[in-house]
Amino acid sequence: MKKHSLAWTLAGLGLAVAMSLTALPSMAEDHDHHDMDGVELQLNAGQKWQTDAPLRQAMGEIGQAVNSSLDAIHNNQLDAAGYETLAEEVNQQVAYMIENCALEPAADAQLHIVIARLMNGAQLIQGKSDLQDKRKGAVQLVGALNDYAKYFSDADFVKPVH
Repeated sequence: MKKHSLAWTLAGLGLAVAMSLTALPSMAEDHDHHDMDGVELQLNAGQKWQTDAPLRQAMGEIGQAVNSSLDAIHNNQLDAAGYETLAEEVNQQVAYMIENCALEPAADAQLHIVIARLMNGAQLIQGKSDLQDKRKGAVQLVGALNDYAKYFSDADFVKPVH
């Protein structure tokens, strides 16, 4: 992502997050969501989108954080502090992606969809919500990571198993 477009990207992501908040309850129930407010992820002429090193690093860190918490999430054993730590890691890595990622425009546009879904999940986790709502936010993170694995080329990425 080029530095001169960072402000526009952040503004667009904020708008996407704000517009998608009404879709949170139904999205959290569906692990395999690919449509958010009419925006659908697409392959690049049948192929996965190319990635760069900063994107792979950040998504790898998010994937590792989610995967290490997955058993506790599934068994309803992750406490509020654990969810907060998870959301903080997602937010930190998303910020890193936005600052350092330099994809070609079409791939970048597809990545924005995944980033918006990650941000939605993190926001739900961090909200003044009960553990069930935080769990729904984690489910959204899993969905976003699965979308990343399906639509972006990253041989080292470990997809969450849900």
